[in-house]
Amino acid sequence: MGSGRDYAALLAVALEEARRGLAEGGIPIGAALFDARGRVLGRGHNRRVQDGDPSMHAETAAFRAAGRQRRYRDTIMVTTLAPCWYCSGLVRQFRIGTVVAGESVNFRGGLDWLRESGVAVIDLGSPECIRLLADYIAAHPAVWHEDIGEE
Repeated sequence: MGSGRDYAALLAVALEEARRGLAEGGIPIGAALFDARGRVLGRGHNRRVQDGDPSMHAETAAFRAAGRQRRYRDTIMVTTLAPCWYCSGLVRQFRIGTVVAGESVNFRGGLDWLRESGVAVIDLGSPECIRLLADYIAAHPAVWHEDIGEE
């Protein structure tokens, strides 16, 4: 993916999903999978709380919404938060070529492992993404710890 790509515009789609999740009473994490031209293939948000499904992370929702693709190497997974190990595994399993994280301050996830595995990782350090999740964590620490598998 070229350095001239407007990652902030791609992140705006994931942020819209994160806000949608928050409005539904869920954890405000959003994601979208894009093709190499920047066209949305699928988008979604964390639905663990809403669906009672511990596997429904934002990246999983976006991946599922994209449906079957012939290949993923040229796709871009954009997420408001650094992917957890579960979602990082999804990226590696299907060889998604680029991950754009809105932030990694609230949660570092598997960014280093993805980089070491040859995935192009762009961490935007978005103040809006940082604030959105930090506010949620402060208000709902038990739900957040459940989401990331901490006790």
